[in-house]
Amino acid sequence: MIETKRLIIREMVQSDYDALCRILCDEEVMRGAYESAFNLEEAQNWLNRHLKRYEELGFGLWAVELKETNEMIGQCGVTMQGWRENEVLEIGFLFQKAYWHRGYATEAAVACKEYAFSVLNADRVYSIIRDTNLAAQKVAVRNGMNIIDKDTKSFRKIDMEFLLYSAGRTK
Repeated sequence: MIETKRLIIREMVQSDYDALCRILCDEEVMRGAYESAFNLEEAQNWLNRHLKRYEELGFGLWAVELKETNEMIGQCGVTMQGWRENEVLEIGFLFQKAYWHRGYATEAAVACKEYAFSVLNADRVYSIIRDTNLAAQKVAVRNGMNIIDKDTKSFRKIDMEFLLYSAGRTK
């Protein structure tokens, strides 16, 4: 578990499914990352993948809760993601639309970067962001990242342009 000033970041559990669906099944939220919303089965598969990552790697995307209410408002964490022919340690985040533009994504992403450096002993972290997702790009910049590459990736048979942001550990 990671705590910030306003947030608790913890492993997701099956009982988070409904809150997760408020993110993954929302067309507007998912348009920025994946072009369209997930269906209920895809949302459950997403949750299952992260539960498995916790077991195998000890990390994944985590639930982000407001300390004040214990409500799950998003997810943020670190995952291994493919970029070209490499695997990179990515900081990813998705939040319910009602909580956009309040600094929560940045607060969570900064905490996850610190986790990657201090707990996972990573030398470098990345965020893979659609070229059209300006809000997520701003979060990456506020998290101390710069664009280092761009590439086309296919999701659901749709080619999309992505930017690779990165930040190294400061000494």
